[in-house]
Amino acid sequence: MQSLLKFITCGSVDDGKSTLIGHMLYDAKLIFADQEKALELDSKVGSNDGGIDYSLLLDGLMAEREQGITIDVAYRYFTSDRRSFIVADTPGHEEYTRNMAVGASFADLAVILVDASKGVLVQTRRHSRICALMGIRHVVYAINKMDLVDYDEGTFDDISVEIEKMATEYNFETKYLIPVSATVGDNITKISPRMPWYHGKTLLAYLEEIDVSDKMAQDGFVLPVQRVSRPNREYRGFQGQIAAGEIRTGDEITVLPSGNTSRVKSIYNMMEKTDSAFAGQAVSVELEDEIDVSRGCVLVKGVKPNVGKMFTARILWMDDVKLVEGKNYYLKIGTLTVPAIIMNIKHKIDVNTGAKIKTERLFKNEIAVCDIACSDPVVYDKFSVQKDLGCFILIDRVTNMTSACGVVEHALRREGNLTWHEMDITRELRAKQKGQTPKTIWMTGLSGAGKSTLINELEKRLFAQGKHTMILDGDNVRMGLNKNLGFKEVDRIENIRRVSEVAKLMNDAGLIVLTSFISPFRQDRRSAREVIGNDNFIEVYVSTSLEECEKRDVKGLYKKARSGEIPNFSGISSPYEPPKQPEITIDTAGQTVEESVDYLLKELEKLGC
Repeated sequence: MQSLLKFITCGSVDDGKSTLIGHMLYDAKLIFADQEKALELDSKVGSNDGGIDYSLLLDGLMAEREQGITIDVAYRYFTSDRRSFIVADTPGHEEYTRNMAVGASFADLAVILVDASKGVLVQTRRHSRICALMGIRHVVYAINKMDLVDYDEGTFDDISVEIEKMATEYNFETKYLIPVSATVGDNITKISPRMPWYHGKTLLAYLEEIDVSDKMAQDGFVLPVQRVSRPNREYRGFQGQIAAGEIRTGDEITVLPSGNTSRVKSIYNMMEKTDSAFAGQAVSVELEDEIDVSRGCVLVKGVKPNVGKMFTARILWMDDVKLVEGKNYYLKIGTLTVPAIIMNIKHKIDVNTGAKIKTERLFKNEIAVCDIACSDPVVYDKFSVQKDLGCFILIDRVTNMTSACGVVEHALRREGNLTWHEMDITRELRAKQKGQTPKTIWMTGLSGAGKSTLINELEKRLFAQGKHTMILDGDNVRMGLNKNLGFKEVDRIENIRRVSEVAKLMNDAGLIVLTSFISPFRQDRRSAREVIGNDNFIEVYVSTSLEECEKRDVKGLYKKARSGEIPNFSGISSPYEPPKQPEITIDTAGQTVEESVDYLLKELEKLGC
């Protein structure tokens, strides 16, 4: 018997994906008698004019049955005389592309349906591209609904030419085209007498015979560590599923990213001690030496994946909120999750033509090539070399939604040319010389809230106390360091990023940094905190109300914003997101500047500044 085949069905809306698999299961007698009886009863109240509606075998949600569409991914397990199968029936609607990508991530082969009466559609192209992105190397294009075009050979040939032309850029290892009718059952389990011009195999026969084994399988050993097991003092094991290769007791392994080496002392598989283990097995590996290994580390032997912070990747954007350059996310690769930033979008890819299109933002269901930088070193490899270390997801840091999935294309050369130089005069020495604790006091609030006035008076008080300080004011910075930036979202993100890096350098010089920036988005302020360091970052929310700020309107900006002269103005035409847990909150309405600064100094003293 052939090995297990994991495959998906995909394509455009109403191409007959669920019906195709349902008819295959029904005709091949791969369902139980009670399922068959239930299907016949359900079909009588379905939308198939009393005939058997084979899609009901897979569409289990009430909304799916009512609308006659697939919404969620439906998994079916079945076995023929020649092979075992797991099939994921995925939705065709553009709105549910995320669900389709989830199904594709597990599959070895894709059955992509094309409606013979409509030909190749945009969603067909998108799904083909996503299959290639997710590492699927074997595809079957099932040209469905041949009964609607009177089983015309010319129609099949025309669609075949279009598919061949479309699929050339995807580098599929195998590609097979079959004319079928999911409703009638033509060429699904039996060769159809209605298409004597077709001399190929049925869909089931092809799926039973196709060899999807990875001919490029990696020889070296790779084990991403998922958990450290410490049941007692005598044992410390590193658990995870072997991604590639084989390991034996006594083998020398390398722990990444640290690069430390040791030898395998013992291997446990399913609670039983064994001398060896291989790819696909979940094991616990004990090492001879006490070296630092934790979740996210990778044990390797005979291979050298990349260890670094920057790489270029191809991503599928799945979030309703658009992606703009400079935004921060959590990146999960292997078993490691780290903060990461989209440094730039190199280009997005036109689904129809494959053309590279210059852009600064990405919308739902678009595919793009991006440069990504992580906060800490990660172990990664090209997706074409090692799938487990070459695929990742991006997670929104506020909603925890999976915003994108992607694959690593290559390392960024610039990282290999850079080396961080440790200096003899350290931050601690500079701080000790100045007799102070370096902090960044980050003031945020609406325009006119009183940030610049407060920061100026606060610096004078600190200066009088003999403190060494530096102010970074929003307007002043934009007239110098950031004069090339506008006020679009991508520019605001970059503005805060640059200021954060400058503040960190000034803290390293032993200075107390005071900033005055509207910084309207929580995610940007969170990114600033991470760059500067949580222990060194004090967020001060100047909570003066919008009404009070408009009354002051020192620069006349609110008046211009209300009249439409200033677009993207925080609090008017662009949102301001107040801090949820600032270290200090102060409302300047009804207080003198002196009273406000007195309060700030007391609060800062409590925080060790």
